[in-house]
Amino acid sequence: MKPKTKSGLKIIALNRKASFNYFFEDLLEAGIVLKGSEIKSIRDGKVNIADSYAIEKNRELILINSHIASYKEASYSNHKPSDHRKLLLNRKEINKLIGKMQREGFTIIPTKMYFKNGKAKIELAVAKGKKQFDKRATKKNRDWNRDKARYIRKSS
Repeated sequence: MKPKTKSGLKIIALNRKASFNYFFEDLLEAGIVLKGSEIKSIRDGKVNIADSYAIEKNRELILINSHIASYKEASYSNHKPSDHRKLLLNRKEINKLIGKMQREGFTIIPTKMYFKNGKAKIELAVAKGKKQFDKRATKKNRDWNRDKARYIRKSS
């Protein structure tokens, strides 16, 4: 069983590599257009958003590289696991995100997928890629915080 957060959201998939590889500027929630066999597969927890990202196509945002496994019981109406999926946002939000992507060099990546009131939602992050030295600094800070907590625990 997947964990439920305090607000009643059932988390389906997390993108753990995202916070290590990107600086987040903004987080927003979007709906996602799915077929019947896709939502059944998502309810089984067979989804991977680790390497996915969003692009602009015909003034719409499309999620690329997300993998939703085929649903075994869906016979002829099954979906392709790595299809492009349309994201549902307001026109104002889409225009703002497209402008950030084109002018400022940001990218849009999913951080987690979850169910909210029975509907599949995806949390998107407007992010800027980290350089190698930024990743080393992040790892160094994480290791230091872990060691610091260990020292405090031993001293008390």
